[in-house]
Amino acid sequence: MHLRIGTRGSKLALAQSEWVKRKIERRHPDTRVSLVKIKTKGDKILDSPLSKIGGKGLFVKEIEDALLRKNVDLAVHSMKDVPAETPEGLDISVFPEREDPCDAFVSLDYPSLTELPRGASVGTGSLRRSAQLLSMRPDLDIVALRGNVDTRLRKLEEEGLHAVVLAAAGLRRLGLSHRITMTLSPEIFLPAIGQGALGLELRTDDEKVRERLDFLNHEDTATPVRAERALLMTLEGGCQVPIGGFGRLEGRDIILEGLVAELDGSRVIRHRITGEREHPEELGRALAERLLGSGADRILERIYGKEK
Repeated sequence: MHLRIGTRGSKLALAQSEWVKRKIERRHPDTRVSLVKIKTKGDKILDSPLSKIGGKGLFVKEIEDALLRKNVDLAVHSMKDVPAETPEGLDISVFPEREDPCDAFVSLDYPSLTELPRGASVGTGSLRRSAQLLSMRPDLDIVALRGNVDTRLRKLEEEGLHAVVLAAAGLRRLGLSHRITMTLSPEIFLPAIGQGALGLELRTDDEKVRERLDFLNHEDTATPVRAERALLMTLEGGCQVPIGGFGRLEGRDIILEGLVAELDGSRVIRHRITGEREHPEELGRALAERLLGSGADRILERIYGKEK
């Protein structure tokens, strides 16, 4: 059997897809796996912040199109890049064990976020990160960053930034965990929905491929991620909105936290909810309703320009 994995061409995307490739070939020696590089809209437009490009699925749409056309057999996604809704005919139901979900503070000179000097410049390409940074430190100068992990680390040095904030998972998967100055724990800095998790997307009617991939599914990862994605779907979130969410298992329960913030960090609405792990989507929807009822609806309306 020959399986073709659709993947972005970045070093991180290829490392993630190569990992899946090795796992499949080790488990199924009769299966040959190859990688098909696909350039997405988010990869092509590098001179604008993601929030300005607009739309959903900036890093997945072209790969999903290739799946639907049967040019590839599966896709490996970073779940934080995947919209809450998948196209008809496709399904993400295989979630390998999650990497570190946290954000990472990276600096050449300062050991922590709190020790940055007043007015320090911090680079990030995420509105969620910038809003939380400004909520904690309104004095910071947030510098919009685009590009892959290597590019962002290089800009830290070349552009004289005091620090950058990146996903810890990406650094670890690239063997760059030594560059992490400080891990920002979810207790103080909520990560993106699905951060640190991979999702394998395939055609819903392709049972042969599904059977070959089922062994990779890690239920203790899949359950919290499903809750997080239900939260995102109910909030109708996209890259234009500072939304964070993280679920973790504790015994038979899921503890799920979520936030919606003003772009300038002047207001952060954050709640936590606990529920049975058997009903992750219900928990995600319930948390979203609680956030909306606490004022997140007005923040979202303002950001999306819906307020009359």
